[in-house]
Order: sequence, then structure tokens, then C-alpha cells
Amino acid sequence: MASRLRIRGINLVYEDRGVGDVVVFIHGQPFNRSMWNYQSLVFSKTNRLIVPDLRGYGESVTTESIVLLDELALDIIYLLNELSIDKAVLVGLSMGGQIALEIYRLAPHLVKGLVLADTDARAETAVSYLNRKALAKRLLADGMESYTAENIAHYLCKNTFDTKQEVVDHLSKMMAGTDAAGAVAVQLGRAERRDHSGILSNIDFPVLIIVGDQDAFTPVATAEYIQARINGAELAVIKDAGHMPNMEQPEQFNQLLKDYLDKV
Repeated sequence: MASRLRIRGINLVYEDRGVGDVVVFIHGQPFNRSMWNYQSLVFSKTNRLIVPDLRGYGESVTTESIVLLDELALDIIYLLNELSIDKAVLVGLSMGGQIALEIYRLAPHLVKGLVLADTDARAETAVSYLNRKALAKRLLADGMESYTAENIAHYLCKNTFDTKQEVVDHLSKMMAGTDAAGAVAVQLGRAERRDHSGILSNIDFPVLIIVGDQDAFTPVATAEYIQARINGAELAVIKDAGHMPNMEQPEQFNQLLKDYLDKV
């Protein structure tokens, strides 16, 4: 059941489930908190889970024209403070991983552990910066349904797209149902994201890096770039998965996460 708190000018919607050590799940773009249903049903039995809809996504509506990743990180930091949570493991996928690193940069005392899935620690290149700006314009002009129809196959490996219709339908519903204005605001902010490569060597706790073996957006080489800069980081490559391994191969993803949580 969803809860809401007034956080930094908006009504932030989130789920607070289970008891025990806290795990915060941070979704990617253009998704919402339901992408973590495949994990929350399992881990709510052993942990306290905080699963927010990020500003501009799901039920956390915003009217801002640009939302920086710093702002999304601060929303979660403020939320944890309101809930009197002083330590948590952060699990972030894609943009969610970038937000998790931003939380670590801003409030390292809050972070007990990091799981970085299908993400990149680096800033945009000159080319990808312009591409993200152009995408924002297209989303506003054409809408999320058009974007979803044209691009959903890029988020999943071919096997998932061909054989797991329930995953395709769930992903399609999330993407097409995202508020275009909210997605645009975050796209514009994400274009301005900082390079976190320099802080990776400061991390002094166990880190798990996960990537789908067929991820078209953040391939295995990108995950290896992060692993090489975090002392002792573990890298797990999930077979038969694209950019959404937590949805495409939830059993593999959940076992990796369970083993990691048992360590931290």
C-alpha cells in the first residue's frame, strides 16, 4: 500500500514494506516503483523496503521544467530522514544507479551498501548530451506511447521480448503511462549529470554491480568500468537479460541480491 509525504515541495509517493535492515529501491527512467515488484514481494519478508516513485514519475507528480539528479537524490535523503532511517542499502537500476551514487556523494553516512544495476558512473559525452536533449523534445512532441512503441524492444533482450509477454506488457504499461512532462524534466536534468568516476575509489564497503549480458544501453564493458574503480566490487553478469534484468530474470537477480544482503 502506497504512502505519501510532503517532501521538498511535492507529494512523494512511496511504499514502506516489511521490517529489518532497510533496502531502498530506486527505479530507472521512464519507469515507476512497480518495476521492483519482482523484488519487493520477496525481500519484504526479510527486510524493510522503501520503494519510491521518483519526482516526475508514477504518482510523484511535479510541474518543474527540469529536475536534476541531485534533486532526485535529495528527495530520497529527505524521505529517509522523515522516516528516521539512518542507514540503508541502495539498489538502483540505470538512472536509479546514478541517483544512488549521487546519494552517496551527498550523504555517505546514510549508505550501508550499493547495488548498481545496468548503470553508468560517467557523465554524458558531447554526443549523448545532445541526444538526450533531442529526446526530451521528441517526448514532449510525440508523447510516451509513441516512444514506447518505437523503443521498448531496446530495453529487453530478444528472448524476453519474444517469450515473456507479461514482462513486455508490464514494461510497456510503465513507459506509456509515464507523464511526458515529468519524463522530459528529468531527461533534461539527466543530461547535466556529473561524472562520478572520481568518487568510486572512496567507497569502502561491499558493492555489487549487476548487468544483463545483452544490455544495449549500458553494456558489460560499462559495468566493468565501474568495477575497476571500486575496491573489491563484485560484478555479476545475468544471462538472457537486457537493460531490465530484475524483471527479465528475477530469480537470478534476487539470488544475487540475497547473497549480497547476507554479507552487508
